[in-house]
Amino acid sequence: MVTGRLTVDTGWGRRVRPLGPFSVEVAAPAGTVFDVIAAPYLGRTPQAMAGKLRVIERGEGAVLAEHYTPVHGGRLTATTLETVTFDRPHRVCFRLVRGPVPHVAEEFTLTERGGVTTLAYSGELGTDFGIAGQWWGSQVAKAWEAAVRASFANIRAEAERRARPSAASH
Repeated sequence: MVTGRLTVDTGWGRRVRPLGPFSVEVAAPAGTVFDVIAAPYLGRTPQAMAGKLRVIERGEGAVLAEHYTPVHGGRLTATTLETVTFDRPHRVCFRLVRGPVPHVAEEFTLTERGGVTTLAYSGELGTDFGIAGQWWGSQVAKAWEAAVRASFANIRAEAERRARPSAASH
């Protein structure tokens, strides 16, 4: 279950908890931020992301992708299979198909004001088996939110790099 190769989804004693919300301010237009998020999914996945992401199927405005996240100090790798849908430049939604818990739905929303974009995250994570599942869900949520925060830091850095005037002229 830790690695996401086995998903137990009985629906019995389902408990749902929030993920986030949190946000970051990005000194770049929403279209630029959206492009940074969507590029590895909708275009060619960069070699630098090969150990983190594999797009299995691309469709019109949606993909099926595996995400790889180190857990337990890097001794194990959690693999999630998710659908990712795109509503340019406002929203990117993720829905878990297979992973360490039976239910995750998340979204990144982008709101631009004066050339600065607020990139916000919210979602929910569901587990089965009552209190035992709730404990497991809190463990998974910590790692999940940490991965999203790290992703936001990378998105912010790349979008701001692209938005700099010197980056536009190259």
